[in-house]
Amino acid sequence: MEATRAQESTNAIERMYITMRHLFNRGFYKPMGVSGETLRNALLQLRPEIYGTIAESKAELDGLIYVLERLPEGIEQCKYINLTADEGYRDSHFEPIVPPKRRRNCYRIDREQMNIEITRGRSDIYDILTHLTFLFIESGKIGERVLIGDSGNTIRDWEKLEAAYKKDKLTLSEREIAITHTANILGRSFVEIKSVYDKFATKKDPERFLKIIYWLGKQAIDEETTGNKRTITFSALLREGLGHHIHGERWANAIKAALDKHGLMERPLHIISSNMHSVLNTLFAAKALKREFPKAGNLDIFEALSSEDNGKLQDKILAMARKNGMFLIDDTSGANIDVQIFDLARLTKDACCYEIPEVPVSEKPVILVMDYAFGEQAYECIDELLKPYKANDMPQFLDVRSISVMGKAGILVGEKGDLMIPSAHIFEGTADNYPFKNELSKADFEGNGLSVYEGTMVTVLGTSLQNRDILSFFHESTWNVIGLEMEGVHYQKAIQSASQIRKSIRQDVKIRYAYYASDNPLKSGHTLASGGLGKTGVKPTYLITDKILLQIFNSK
Repeated sequence: MEATRAQESTNAIERMYITMRHLFNRGFYKPMGVSGETLRNALLQLRPEIYGTIAESKAELDGLIYVLERLPEGIEQCKYINLTADEGYRDSHFEPIVPPKRRRNCYRIDREQMNIEITRGRSDIYDILTHLTFLFIESGKIGERVLIGDSGNTIRDWEKLEAAYKKDKLTLSEREIAITHTANILGRSFVEIKSVYDKFATKKDPERFLKIIYWLGKQAIDEETTGNKRTITFSALLREGLGHHIHGERWANAIKAALDKHGLMERPLHIISSNMHSVLNTLFAAKALKREFPKAGNLDIFEALSSEDNGKLQDKILAMARKNGMFLIDDTSGANIDVQIFDLARLTKDACCYEIPEVPVSEKPVILVMDYAFGEQAYECIDELLKPYKANDMPQFLDVRSISVMGKAGILVGEKGDLMIPSAHIFEGTADNYPFKNELSKADFEGNGLSVYEGTMVTVLGTSLQNRDILSFFHESTWNVIGLEMEGVHYQKAIQSASQIRKSIRQDVKIRYAYYASDNPLKSGHTLASGGLGKTGVKPTYLITDKILLQIFNSK
């Protein structure tokens, strides 16, 4: 029997992950050499939706934007990319480079080498290697189009691009001439290049697009003509430490030490995984900003807070929150997960937007809000957080009453901004499944003008590896999958082991999961590479947050 396209795609993903683990254990590989061939071929066979025309001869522009937002600036110029553990670079003269859409510290060691610090587990490595494989494939396309046979000579378009690259500043005429030649190199039209040109630009470097294409092409030409290939290495400390929860343990211990210091260890604890603004704003924004928005509804306030120039408004909310029992825990663990603690015993009616329950102080809830984990890191951090705190050699158990996860996810049945309420998580590539009783239900969100779907969520190995065939199979099969994300299985695995096996938290801990759709990878133009949600995400974000907080305030 011939394999279906979905089966071929599943096999391609499996080959990629087996290959990545093999190369990691080996310690190095050359992405455009024999050792990187399996990764390249698997990604080309897979053809993920997010990477668009990766398997075609023309360049993929939206995918390039998506990838470069998640890799350090200047990486296209580097022949040597070194993935390291936290090895002390923060105390060196090297300036950290943080990609716009990924929280990871990177360091430009010299003109040829970029070091990328891995503190968020295997998912971080898979994410980086997948994006780098895409980048090298696109680089190879450019090299093939500009080189003339085996002579080492290049086409006229390349020479014109090189001349434009060497100029400090371009006039409008010079820029459009350079775009014309670059469009021919990339197999794209003038208007296509012009439409994405500004998306790559920065204030400091308005011609950044030309420089990126030049360096991608130059590296490919150098490899072909000199045989000196780009290399990715994995440091010895990274290979030895991966999987040992080093950063998760530090992170969790710092949180428990802070709770102990503030006398909150024995109070009812509610953990929420979300962004760093929605719980804060939902609790305090309406009261803190009543002068600025005397007649506005909550949604209007939240939309105003989502704008880029909201600094003064947000500072006012933070000031009120700090006076009413909120404090931040500075993350020095390397986990890159910020934490806010809200002591509801210190809330006043003049500050809080919810009715405060009349219960003894010892029963007043404490809310711990943690920023989003990344893939497998979710298991590491929650697993460590739910363990008892050892102070003076005596284990002290946390009274965890509920764990809530509010996040973005890809949807398979609706539109951007719609809601998904999972009843189970399944793990891509395995038969592992985690059904649970969700305290949130579809009925909680109906009548709010948003479509709500209830069903199974699939936890994928990487959002950038999914294609239409795999996702259609998940949705149309009896798994009844409504969406995809990267952390659900890992959270639930840690929760179940803590409550059912280790008995470090109560067995009747309340579980809440709710997601809002950031993209629909089954629809053309609706993938993550097509852009963010904008204000479309404001309403579902705060609607979910409100339902979680209402249940916490009304819990007994």
